[in-house]
Amino acid sequence: MIDPAGLADAVRGGDRVALARLLSMVEAGGDDARAAMAALPVTAADAAWTVGITGAPGAGKSTLTTELVRHFRVSGARVGVLAVDPSSPFTGGAILGDRVRMHDHTTDADVFIRSMASRGHLGGLARAVPQAVRVLAAAGHHWIIVETVGVGQVEVEIAGTADTTVVVVNPGWGDGVQAAKAGLLEIGDVFVVNKADRDGVAATVRDLEGMLDLAGERAWRPPVLETVATSQRGIDALAEAIGRHRAALEDSRELVQRREQRIADEIHALVLDRLIKQADDFCSGIRFATVVRRVADGISDPYTAATLLTEGDDGGEA
Repeated sequence: MIDPAGLADAVRGGDRVALARLLSMVEAGGDDARAAMAALPVTAADAAWTVGITGAPGAGKSTLTTELVRHFRVSGARVGVLAVDPSSPFTGGAILGDRVRMHDHTTDADVFIRSMASRGHLGGLARAVPQAVRVLAAAGHHWIIVETVGVGQVEVEIAGTADTTVVVVNPGWGDGVQAAKAGLLEIGDVFVVNKADRDGVAATVRDLEGMLDLAGERAWRPPVLETVATSQRGIDALAEAIGRHRAALEDSRELVQRREQRIADEIHALVLDRLIKQADDFCSGIRFATVVRRVADGISDPYTAATLLTEGDDGGEA
């Protein structure tokens, strides 16, 4: 029998097996997950800095993440990684596994890597990512890197989860207007032109800088950096830029505002999940079938039917 509170205590004590089990529980959701999270409040002492790595498929996000982990480990920091992968159409689990993606760090006891399936959730993230970030923070990780699934035009949700969002593009990235439509200019705190040993780097950097100019003045001007992650080129500069962004946020009220908004979004999502579950319950069974039949026969209408179902009073209709 699972003891959620005991599992939470084991996570705080550094038990990696308990950590893996608790993350699985959070992904599954349900009463056990709620009990475990209630027993694992994240305090100011648990504060970890969350870095989101986002960009289109093939941009080199995984390699960049691997090298950032290596950089943070040099200073002795503990690092957690959430790598969001496409879902298997057969099992619903992540298609790619952590040992395949970042095998260089799998034997490091101070690095915890978890693959999470997107399960069809739009925005480049898995629905349970905010709770998983809390678990990794409570487990004592100083840095948490969240790598999105790489869905292109809709992966802007990471900005609501990360303290620093790194947008990764490649040389010759294509139509800049499409990137602007995707909201990447608005969510990016640091821009990285990866695979910078290819042709077209200067033009891509110039395009990004030009679009940032058009975006107008802001308190933090996102830097545009060049990296070749496969040869570790530019990784130190990227880590330095993340550090500068962190310092800028910590010196202002924006960090508090971002984190409060993150909590608000997380609570909103959990409430929405409960309401969706209630809707599924309403829309099943004999009573629902009867209401559907009355609408089909022209006796009632969909709006009235929905009201009657949700108010729990059929008014003699069902």
